[in-house]
Amino acid sequence: MLAPLSWLKDFAPFPDDIALLRSTLDDLGLVVEGVEIVGEGLNDVIVAKVSTISAIEGADRIRHVVVDDGSGSVEIVCGAMNFVEGDLVPLAPVGAILPGNFTIASRKMKGVTSNGMLCSGKELGLGDDHDGLMILTDVPGAEPGSSLVKLLEIAPDVIFDVTVEGNRPDAWSISGLARDLAARLGLAFTPVTPVPPAASGPSTSELASGEVINEELCSRLGVGVLSNVVVGPSPQLIAQRLTKAGMRPINNVVDASNYVMLELGQPTHPYDLDKIEGKGLRVRTATTGESLVTLDGVTRELGVAGRSLGDTGQDLVICDANDTVVGIAGIMGGESSEISGETSSVLLEAARFDPITITRTSRRFALRSEAAARFQKGTDPGILERAIDRFAEILGHSSPGLVVAPSKIMIPATPVESVSLDVPLSRVNGLLGTQFQDADIAGLLEPLGFTVDVKDSDVLVVSVPTNRPDIRATHHGIADVIEEIARTYGYSRLPRRVLAWPQPGARNPRQSFRSQLRDVFIGNGSSEAWTSSLVGEGELEKLGLSESEITVSNPLTIDESRLRRSLIPGLVRSIGFNADRRQEDISLFEIGATFLHPDGEQAGRVARAGSLGSHDVHLPYEQECAVLLSAREDDDARSAVGIFHMVASALRLQDVRIRTAPSGTPELAGLHPTRSAVLRDQSTNEIVGALGEVDPSLVGELAPGAKEQRIAALVLFLDVLGDPHRCLRHDEIARTPSRFPSADLDFAFVVSDEIPSDAIEDALRLGAGDLLEDVHLFDVYRGTGVTEGARSLAYRVRLSSSTATLSDDDIGSARTSMISAAQSAGAILR
Repeated sequence: MLAPLSWLKDFAPFPDDIALLRSTLDDLGLVVEGVEIVGEGLNDVIVAKVSTISAIEGADRIRHVVVDDGSGSVEIVCGAMNFVEGDLVPLAPVGAILPGNFTIASRKMKGVTSNGMLCSGKELGLGDDHDGLMILTDVPGAEPGSSLVKLLEIAPDVIFDVTVEGNRPDAWSISGLARDLAARLGLAFTPVTPVPPAASGPSTSELASGEVINEELCSRLGVGVLSNVVVGPSPQLIAQRLTKAGMRPINNVVDASNYVMLELGQPTHPYDLDKIEGKGLRVRTATTGESLVTLDGVTRELGVAGRSLGDTGQDLVICDANDTVVGIAGIMGGESSEISGETSSVLLEAARFDPITITRTSRRFALRSEAAARFQKGTDPGILERAIDRFAEILGHSSPGLVVAPSKIMIPATPVESVSLDVPLSRVNGLLGTQFQDADIAGLLEPLGFTVDVKDSDVLVVSVPTNRPDIRATHHGIADVIEEIARTYGYSRLPRRVLAWPQPGARNPRQSFRSQLRDVFIGNGSSEAWTSSLVGEGELEKLGLSESEITVSNPLTIDESRLRRSLIPGLVRSIGFNADRRQEDISLFEIGATFLHPDGEQAGRVARAGSLGSHDVHLPYEQECAVLLSAREDDDARSAVGIFHMVASALRLQDVRIRTAPSGTPELAGLHPTRSAVLRDQSTNEIVGALGEVDPSLVGELAPGAKEQRIAALVLFLDVLGDPHRCLRHDEIARTPSRFPSADLDFAFVVSDEIPSDAIEDALRLGAGDLLEDVHLFDVYRGTGVTEGARSLAYRVRLSSSTATLSDDDIGSARTSMISAAQSAGAILR
């Protein structure tokens, strides 16, 4: 961002000490990338009138130009092509020294002597336009021989090239920079107080209308009407400031809009009111098939899903009252309603648009305007009316008969409520190592627009100005306020002290759980892998899922254009990579994030688990998973069961059971349709993982070199596995084994293939009641004596009591109860 010192001085009496201002901005976190002094060395440049233009034989890139410098004719050789005979242009005569110590001398080119140079704005240090000469024909008072410095009222100025980070939307303006700078230097800051022409005539609502269809994407809209407009060049001060700030002056209407944006940080857009059907503006999302020819002459297709817009598309557009698109909100207007020399009435729009929506559309169109850059960071919702008034004031300087309609349309009409935070003084001093008092905090924050009130001896109530939408009413907001205190006070002035922390740093339960899980996997002989979270198109189809893919806005390659839904494909590819290099006995695991579509059922399940907290609806859900794939010799689904039991034992996952699930269950994505099962937490009934074998078709497609191998898989959904405190059983104490003997009972049941074995196991657990110590399936038999379509399942149940030796009646009663429960579940005792 380019900030002229002369413009900054409108807000505070800054000194001319460039080194001081630069170091202060740097210390405020507003890094100055460069400093340029402009307007010097132009005293010898005069205005000249082009008399004749003729071609030079043998030269097609330069022309012979004769100009009148007020005292006679001067021959010039010039390469610019943007002027005609009769134009007034800047002339640097022989001997003149231009910015950069460039001395003009007489030169002979193609047999023609050039006695000076006709200059562009860039060559004079007055702009970046190097495509042609600076044309002065329309500048009042311009005549041959007049001084350029006097004509344009040029004074030396200093331009700071400041890098403003995305987390400082308030500093993306001249007034924002000046506010921070004045607060640090202890100077009085004078905000912009617009004095527009007196309002008269019909009200704005009688002349125009405004409507917001999608209030989530456009939280505020302001509409103003200005009549009796005379379109022409801007005053020199406005044009020069725009040029110094890196923008090209166009006309007084467009320049007023750009000036307000640079000064206040609030973009506005002027429409020709007579070209707006129905004299109204509507803000809505685009629909598929709509298009708009923007101001740059390019036809933009709107409402297109995919790439940066996800699955539905969400371009935000401005429409007229007849619902015809006239602009892409926050980015660029349309040709159909642009300001022209015939414009006499202006419909001005000022709004606050959703930053993420503007970012997506801007990236999709590869169209980054100054307005879009500010909307992407977040604009001040409380400044819209002031921006409209400032626009009217600026335009009034060059359009004396301007008529401003009273009672601007503001949607909503209610003012913006400021955010208030309770900031403990002890926390401020504890974090910064300072000994600030209430008055000290107020003295540091109030120059930035905050208000500070004392709640009690330790708590200050800080009201956040509307120009700081980045500071919210959360614990993070308190930290942001403390950062503003430190920034204004000066980081270099903070005392050097070792902070006294209440306890040494340690892993939290979540980190400890994942660390122990990693240790268990490594102890199993597995190696940790990190695979890419970006995958190609069609990944969900390979996994057998019908969910919408989550697309990346700006992918580097087509193979990295989607966010992964599962860790399995990446690990399968890694196993295939190793198999191709004859490393076939391999076991890999990964702990990482997968991404769920916000509208999908799985995302809702994760959200219900309470692990995600607040969530931005624009972003996908992240689900942390742990996946282990083992492709060792003889590995199969039983190997996965063994690995799970090892993990469950090590991490004491006592409530998690292996359970069957219908084919197509999303949690089984990527696994064999008949050799897989889910892991269910009995206490919450949530699915917390899956196990089995990887689907051979997936292996064949992603890892042809490993297609002959059976790959055991264990999948754990860490975000829904449960509270780490509960999983780790920190409160569990060692129990003395019962001193009374236990009793083992074996049962064999004939069970239909349609009934899962875990249903019979649950029935046995229910029937055994409090006497149950353990139950497990130890044999599955099909063959003689067992009807077709069924199998024999053999279970061993261990009963015990901690209070007495089990009697025959106790054992018999439990046996009868278990058989009855199993029969109720569909089993037949053999």
